[in-house]
Amino acid sequence: MPREESALGFKLMAWMFRVRDLLKPRRNVLAEAGIKPGDRVLDFGCGPGGYVRPTAAIVGPEGEIIALDISRLAVKMVEDLAFKHHLKNVRTVRSGLKTGLPDASVDVALLYDTYHDLSRPDEVLGELARVLKPGGILSFSDHHLEDGQVTAAVTGTGLFRLASRGQYVFTFIADKAAAA
Repeated sequence: MPREESALGFKLMAWMFRVRDLLKPRRNVLAEAGIKPGDRVLDFGCGPGGYVRPTAAIVGPEGEIIALDISRLAVKMVEDLAFKHHLKNVRTVRSGLKTGLPDASVDVALLYDTYHDLSRPDEVLGELARVLKPGGILSFSDHHLEDGQVTAAVTGTGLFRLASRGQYVFTFIADKAAAA
């Protein structure tokens, strides 16, 4: 099991994300992700849940958000947020890789500001390709990487093809032919 972060450090990070979200609302980022009402969305590396509420608003009561993080503190914060805001369509998973989801069961996967910190990035991309439906969307952003690094890393697996580069995110399509 990975080393746990300090509660104080995590709370400081969560506070900084709240400030970021006020200055740059997450709904602007999500507008580029291709999420629709009724979608099932996996927020891989959800952190303190900055994308959970705006995603829940987009997918509505017929959709679902699976918020996954390796951090016990992150998972607890998302659970508390979902309870506080009566978000019945949010569930959490604590993991650094395996989602526990069935094959081809997710419409959109969010991988935001997480990739640079992954210890096994190709395995994570493989897991995301596995759970995404054919033609499913991987919405990707990582400000620690240059655009060329992002494209090479994600398409280099042969599991995804680049669909577009927006103002905030890259949109990749799960290429099930390559994954087979």
